[in-house]
Amino acid sequence: MKQTIVLALLGLLIFLFLSAKLNQSNLVTTVSQINVTKDALAIEEMRQKSYPGSDLKIEQTLDDGGNYHQYIASYQSEGLKIYGLLTVPLGEKPNDGWPAILFNHGYIPPAQYQTTEKYVDYVNAFASNSYIVFKSDYRGHGQSQGEPSGAYYSPAYTVDVLNALSSLKKFPDANPNKIGMWGHSLGGNITLRSLVISSADIKAAVIWNGVVGTYDDLMNNWRRRVTYSPPPNQLALRSLHRNNLIKKYGSLADNPNFWHSIDPNYYIQDIAAPVQLHAGLSDEEVPWQFSEGLYNRLKEAKKEVKFYTYLEADHNLSQPFSVAIQRSIDFFDQYLKGGE
Repeated sequence: MKQTIVLALLGLLIFLFLSAKLNQSNLVTTVSQINVTKDALAIEEMRQKSYPGSDLKIEQTLDDGGNYHQYIASYQSEGLKIYGLLTVPLGEKPNDGWPAILFNHGYIPPAQYQTTEKYVDYVNAFASNSYIVFKSDYRGHGQSQGEPSGAYYSPAYTVDVLNALSSLKKFPDANPNKIGMWGHSLGGNITLRSLVISSADIKAAVIWNGVVGTYDDLMNNWRRRVTYSPPPNQLALRSLHRNNLIKKYGSLADNPNFWHSIDPNYYIQDIAAPVQLHAGLSDEEVPWQFSEGLYNRLKEAKKEVKFYTYLEADHNLSQPFSVAIQRSIDFFDQYLKGGE
C-alpha cells in the first residue's frame, strides 16, 4: 500500500514538473500574463510610440545597376539624419507604385560600415527583380548621426527601421501597401521586433540566420556554442546596455515578466505577415537553433511560415546563396506581387 502511494506521489510530481516545463516553453499563450513595463524597449511601449519618418532625400546619385537606379538617400529618425542605400527599378512605374523591400543588414562594426559596401549581391538580386530596395545604415553607422547602441538591449535600431518604413511608405515611387522586410543576423532581430510592433505595414518578411532566440537564448545559449565574437568594444557596449537593464529590473530568473515584456517572441501571436526563415547548419556566429525555435513558435501560433536549412552553409549562406536568394525572391513575389 505504501509503495503504491509513493509511486502515485512520484507520478504526480513528474506530471507537475513536466506541466511547468511545458507552460514555461509555451510563449504563445503567456503574453496576456506579462506585466506592462514603461521601459523604452518593451513591446507595448514601442507600440505606443509614433514613427513618422520623413521624406526620403536623395543625397547622392550612384551608378545605375543593370536595370535599376541607385542612390544614397537620407531620412529622419528621432531627430537624427540616417543614411541608406536606395534602389529604384528602371522602366515604367506601375500605377500603384513599385513593391519595396526594407533591407535590415546584419552586424558590421559601425566605424567600418559604409553605405555602398557589403550585401552588394543581396541588394542587387532584389533590385534586379523590380523591387525598390532601401537599406538603412542605422544610427552611428557610416555618415548617420547618433551613437551606435545595438539591437538586443536598446530600441534604437528598431526605431530607425520603423522610421525608415514610414519614410519608404511616403516615397512616391513605392507602393505603400506592398512593402516587405528582409533581415540578416542582427537585422533578423530587428525584423522580428518590427513585425510585432508594426505588423500591418509589413506584408511579408524573410530572415536569414537571424538572432531571433528568446532572451534566455541570447544570454545563456549563444556564445557558448559558437567561436565568433564581435570586437571587444562592441561586446562591452552590449554588456553595458544588458547590465543596465539587469541593474534596473533584475535578472531573467528574478524578474521574468520584464524580460518577457521586451521579447518579441512573446508577441508572435500578433504577427500578420507570412514569414520565411533560412539557417545555415554550419553557422559559427549565430546558432541555427534560434531560427528553429522561432519556426516552432510560429507554427504553434498557427502562423504562415517556411523554414529552410542548409547543411554546410555559413552565416552568410555563401554556399547555397543562389538557392536561398531565389527562394526569398519567390516568396516576396508571391506576397508582394501576387505571384506574378
